[in-house]
Amino acid sequence: MQEAPPPTGPPAWDGPPPPGQAPPVQRTAMERVKALPAKVSIRWRLTLSYSVLFFVAAAVLLYSIYAIVGRAIAEAWLELDTSDLNPAYAAIVQNWWSQARQHAVVTAQSTLFSSSLMALVGVGILAIILGYFVADRALRPVATMTATARKLSESTLAHQRIDLRGPNDELKELADTFDAMLTRLNVAFDTQRRFVANASHELRTPLTINRTVLEIALSDPEASEDLKALGRTLLEVNARNEKLIEGLLLLARSERELAVRKPLDVQEVAQTAVEQVQPFAQEHGVTVTTELAGAPAIGDPVLLERSVSNLLENAVKYNIPENGKVWIRTGMADGALVVQVANTGQHVPAYEVNSLFEPFRRLHADRVESAKGAGLGLSIVRAVVQAHGGNVTAVPRDGGGLVVTIRLPRR
Repeated sequence: MQEAPPPTGPPAWDGPPPPGQAPPVQRTAMERVKALPAKVSIRWRLTLSYSVLFFVAAAVLLYSIYAIVGRAIAEAWLELDTSDLNPAYAAIVQNWWSQARQHAVVTAQSTLFSSSLMALVGVGILAIILGYFVADRALRPVATMTATARKLSESTLAHQRIDLRGPNDELKELADTFDAMLTRLNVAFDTQRRFVANASHELRTPLTINRTVLEIALSDPEASEDLKALGRTLLEVNARNEKLIEGLLLLARSERELAVRKPLDVQEVAQTAVEQVQPFAQEHGVTVTTELAGAPAIGDPVLLERSVSNLLENAVKYNIPENGKVWIRTGMADGALVVQVANTGQHVPAYEVNSLFEPFRRLHADRVESAKGAGLGLSIVRAVVQAHGGNVTAVPRDGGGLVVTIRLPRR
């Protein structure tokens, strides 16, 4: 059977389509109208609300003045005394007098309407301007809370608070609630830091002592073969426990806020990881093929190197027994920094891929049942990548094995 070729060309997009590449969705005119409120910011919604209310109030006021002016002119119009005139002539004079009154009312209302219409347009523009500034002032505490939340990190939780000043209204209550939540988060992070530090000491020290005692016992020339065999077995178990504890501590560290952020080139990180894994790959008869291109990023180089090493170690361990191959590529694709690792190996069902990133999960095994590892490698990779603001995806490779792709935001 002919073996499937290695990945070639730019790293394939195996996750959701990048922004701007999804096909446009055809929507009806009514659907577009209904979707308009979701596209308008809260600032402009408040501005429009204030403006409409102000405009309606001004329109009602002008209409009231329009009606009042007409009624006032009609009531103030003097009645003409025609008792001394001929009845026929008196009727003509009264009709002319009524028409003059009606003409005065219509002329006054028409002039008022045209002038009021211009004034109403000016009031509408003024209402929009005033509404925008009123909305801006009303949302200023929210902007303060947003800026504070954006600046927060694990290292600033101890001293960064909103501390909103002002009346005890709903926004003040929201800010105080947010400050109380930050205090609880700071306590939780501090507790986690102390736990990781204590666990690192309390768990590593006994295992180090056990390893030293076993190595001394194995170096004794008078030790029997049975005792040496038992000692070697215990050393393997001890080494496995050390790796498990190291993985758990690294996973806990990876899921926290990054303490180190410095410029780096993923090409150098990947090259270092390849050099470290090369002896392990040669021991298992696996060939590692590299295609490394420069890709600048900002992050923790130690954690990124460990995540790439984990991918390579997994690709070597879970490979075919003979003539296994591993490919690693770095570069830029779809505007993101990409690291892609592929390997030969057994067929991986598509429905099993996502579960491989869960702690203590491996293919066809829910718990640790193999000497190959503790099942934390891909979990650590995902935690490190997410801490750097990226994502990691995996798809089955044609012919067996996996293609795992890491994407990080470009610097």
